[in-house]
Amino acid sequence: MIKAFILSLQFLTRLPLNFKVDFEESTIRKMTFFFPIVGLIIAIIINIPFMIIKFNNDLAALLTLILWVFVTGGLHIDGLSDTCDGFFSGRDRERILEIMKDSRVGTFGVIAVVLDILTKFILLKNLSRENTLICLILVLGWARLFAAFLFTYGKSARRDGLGSLFTGKDRKGYFILSLILFGVLSAFLAGFRFFILFSVGFLNTFFLMKYSYKKIDGLTGDVYGASIELNEIILLLSWVVLDWIYI
Repeated sequence: MIKAFILSLQFLTRLPLNFKVDFEESTIRKMTFFFPIVGLIIAIIINIPFMIIKFNNDLAALLTLILWVFVTGGLHIDGLSDTCDGFFSGRDRERILEIMKDSRVGTFGVIAVVLDILTKFILLKNLSRENTLICLILVLGWARLFAAFLFTYGKSARRDGLGSLFTGKDRKGYFILSLILFGVLSAFLAGFRFFILFSVGFLNTFFLMKYSYKKIDGLTGDVYGASIELNEIILLLSWVVLDWIYI
């Protein structure tokens, strides 16, 4: 399990961990358990500007966002960009997969990245100062756990590629255990608000899954990255709205 934890950190972050862990099938299966834990760790790190900078919400939000991108290496943003380029290209399945695999960024990809970063900044600066850490723990943890749901219960659109390493493996036990434990922690931290966030995030993930099946008859690593970015935005937005209506 230690290998799986280290590999999860290396895969989902750019934290300097000088340990060599091979992509063995048994280790990849166990990684699923640690996805929300990695989200929790990232949340603690990127909450530092909110802890230090008390005098200006805009500056705290900007530094949090910069740290967020730095810690994750922009990996999921790249997945969102490639997914939008492919899905909105108006091409057939094979051409969409080729576009998603292309390292060049198209118009829809650029638009997606700009809107993603801008939306996160606006939402971050509107967070209530009292609960920023709890919010970030739930947002980042559940965004990654919902991605784990996709590759636990979904199917791969490709036989090769990064996504195929995760999709369809026998990992349901690890996913369910992670779901239960992180669900209990989330309910403890956020109470009834957690159940609203969970419902919103699950629906978003479910519709993305169905849309991806319609476009490419499966899922890819880029779609997993896109799901994390989209859920981070949707869950952040939900938290801000719940703050506004005092739930």
